[in-house]
Amino acid sequence: MSKYVIMMDVSGDIVDESIKKWDLKFIPMQYSLGEEMRTSTGPEDAAVLKAFYDGQRGGDLTKTSQITPFQYEEYFEPYLKEGFSILYLALSSGLSSTFSAACLASETLKEKYPELDVMPVDSLAATGGMGILIEQALKNREAGMSLQENYKVLTSLVPKGRNWFLVQDLNYLKRGGRISSTTAIFGSMLNIKPILKIDENGKLTTIAKKRGNKMAVQALIDYFKENYDPQAPKTIYISNADCKELGDMLAGKLKELYPDLEIKQTTLSPIIGAHTGPGMLMLSHIGK
Repeated sequence: MSKYVIMMDVSGDIVDESIKKWDLKFIPMQYSLGEEMRTSTGPEDAAVLKAFYDGQRGGDLTKTSQITPFQYEEYFEPYLKEGFSILYLALSSGLSSTFSAACLASETLKEKYPELDVMPVDSLAATGGMGILIEQALKNREAGMSLQENYKVLTSLVPKGRNWFLVQDLNYLKRGGRISSTTAIFGSMLNIKPILKIDENGKLTTIAKKRGNKMAVQALIDYFKENYDPQAPKTIYISNADCKELGDMLAGKLKELYPDLEIKQTTLSPIIGAHTGPGMLMLSHIGK
């Protein structure tokens, strides 16, 4: 069986203990805060994340940049030179061009390293939804699964991924073209919290609007109940954009309903937070 590394770009969220346990590799991505451009090479520490979301609250504009096929080649090739194949989990193709860029890099590198494989997987997810998938891939490798087998299992799980989230600041969705300026103005005045999901095509879709955080958190719980599969992996991820009190509220209510869940909480990476703003709360799991 050929040896291989497992990689994920930094738009995914995963708890520190899983990174250390299974030696997960990361593809860096760039983001800006105001005039400053930064490169994220892995999960950011708490101080960096706090400064990022406080900067957004203070009016700093945030954006991200795409990874080019050439950059992917630069990231992948050192492992190929050492004789490793690569299993790579990419941010949803419905949200970014990273997956297609990784595929182009894979094709180019195959000509140079025909005996090795670079196998990108389109997560059709983001943040903790990617964390759940990559943890399963890491467990599979530890159990002795080959690269090809692991790729097949991972791609079979992708359509079962469920990602629900609420946002606080409607202006971030307005800038991304998700809602109109009028909706953003009146929604903010009325304390409306949109509930969105990542759909089967990996794109953002608004599915409800709730007044206030309490009703919005309950909506996330209701969507989880509707899609819960007791036979699916018990790991769920709750990712918050510097609103841990909402994450704790959601985690506590879910634990009361489903005591056997393994709930993991993370702070949202700046790569996704740049487009959703502070106060976003996301619930990710494998569903029916």
